[in-house]
Amino acid sequence: MRAFLSRFDFLLFAMTLLGLMAGAGFSAFDLPLYASVSFATGTTLVLITLIVIIIRSLARGSVGLDIVAALSMAGSLALGEWVAGNVVALMFAGGQVLEAYAQARARKDMTALISRAPRYAQRYRGLEIEVIAVELIKPGDRLMIRPGDVLPVDGQLLSDDALFDESVMTGEAQPVAHKKDDALLSGITNLGGAVDLVATTDVRASAFAAIIRMVEDAEAQKAPMARLADRHALSFLVFTIALAAFAFLHSGDAVRALAVFVVATPCPLILAVPVAIVAGLSRAAKQGVLVKHGGALETLAETKTILFDKTGTLTRGEPVLSDVVVAPGLDRKKVLSAAGALCQGSTHVVSAALAKAAFEECGTLAVPSAVIESAGEGVSGRVDGLSLAVGTFPFVTRMGSTEGWHPVARDLVASETGLVAAIGIDGAMSGLARFVDAVRPEAADVFVELRKLAISRTVLLTGDRREVAETIAKGLSLNHIIAEATPAGKVEAVIHEKARAVTAMVGDGVNDAPALAAADVGIALGVRGAGAPAEAADIVLLVDRLDALPEAILIARRSFSIARQSVYAGLGLSALGMIFAALGYLQPVEGAILQEVIDVAVILNALRALGGKKSVTIAH
Repeated sequence: MRAFLSRFDFLLFAMTLLGLMAGAGFSAFDLPLYASVSFATGTTLVLITLIVIIIRSLARGSVGLDIVAALSMAGSLALGEWVAGNVVALMFAGGQVLEAYAQARARKDMTALISRAPRYAQRYRGLEIEVIAVELIKPGDRLMIRPGDVLPVDGQLLSDDALFDESVMTGEAQPVAHKKDDALLSGITNLGGAVDLVATTDVRASAFAAIIRMVEDAEAQKAPMARLADRHALSFLVFTIALAAFAFLHSGDAVRALAVFVVATPCPLILAVPVAIVAGLSRAAKQGVLVKHGGALETLAETKTILFDKTGTLTRGEPVLSDVVVAPGLDRKKVLSAAGALCQGSTHVVSAALAKAAFEECGTLAVPSAVIESAGEGVSGRVDGLSLAVGTFPFVTRMGSTEGWHPVARDLVASETGLVAAIGIDGAMSGLARFVDAVRPEAADVFVELRKLAISRTVLLTGDRREVAETIAKGLSLNHIIAEATPAGKVEAVIHEKARAVTAMVGDGVNDAPALAAADVGIALGVRGAGAPAEAADIVLLVDRLDALPEAILIARRSFSIARQSVYAGLGLSALGMIFAALGYLQPVEGAILQEVIDVAVILNALRALGGKKSVTIAH
């Protein structure tokens, strides 16, 4: 439908321009009748289209500046001011074409990801490689990724070294080096030689596919954008009619009244705001921020309070080993090495974090045997002839580790506020591994930027204990902390903040979805396609970093600043020209030309929102 309207807009503009050119040609050859018919035809075609638009607007209860344009065209036809009417019609049709251009430009930027999606992949089949459709890839398949290929699915790197362009998925401008066993996101591009990858998802479950679905949904659900100019439409319409009436009553000349209407016709001006908004959507998309509709961009520009979820938003949402405490007489490095070796046989995120930390500190780890994993409790097995258990304190105790250091360890666990894994070796409680959910490295700088942007209130809103929340909040310049909040409590907190100022909520978990929906503008971290938050949010940060947030706010504010400039400058200059027309200093044709100059200027000003360089720099 949009493609059809774009073609219709262009055709209408072409026919109106043709009518103006033909009329000028006939006038040059002294054929006034043909000239009048040519001018009137171009005007009539646009007037009919405009009347349809006005009827639809009035049916929705909206009064817009389109009415002024219609009155000036109708008056031109009635009074035989053929050239003035045709120029006004050309302005309106030209504005429609410019709006269609801006929307097409934004749509191209927002859906550029879709064109990157690979259709085929190279899969190993024994010693051979077969080319298959990406839809046939299954978890566990071994794939060859050639130089320049885009990864079709999420996977684990099997080659020793590789270099990837991850800018589309993470916003990282520099190439990123990866080593064997690293987890890779779909959508990134292989910059080095051919590498092997084992698929961990199919195409539909991949991060890249999730982002594409969000882009497509945003395009399908995008609401019509309100015209900022229309907020002043009724008062401007009354002023125009009053001034035209004054001109007629003062002079008795209907043409002078028509000149007022012609100068008052801000045809492209009423489209300048949508152009600026769509341009802002385009700019945001280039920075990895998917804004689902223009209303969300406007609300973001006015936001003064931002609430942040903790886990996965201010933090990575993944445990990181912070310390290992061992029983007296034991070597810390040996305990860590043994525990890390055992955890290699587990898929739990805590086990993975412990194994990773042990490898980084101790080097190559032994191969475990007889590994048994108890879901949600821990893992047990043997390493270099020793019997080990790693997991919750009750689990390790139940596995027989009740001797020696057990009472001290029990007291330490009771006093801890964070995540702790117990380590038992040969029936003795031997150590405790402490984990933290690390704060995102860019978080502190993001809050500094938000302060510079005059965000007056920032709030940490989490379901975790206050002690944990206060630890995370250190160094983040937060105004307030709300801890131990249930999903319903988060919604209540958002509603409370909304009563004070325009409020945004930033989150990534399923339990954040109600709060995201309740906020004036919901912002989800959606790089891995978390369904419920991305659906509930108005804005999705496609990059897995918070520094896209202040940049999005800057883009929103710039877009609406430009839109307001277009409206107020256009209306102000039009009002000044109308006064001159009412006093008889401008004829309808002169007024039409003057108004076209004004309108072209404000449209070009609105198109500035498509440009601009990145304004926020966050240290990584």
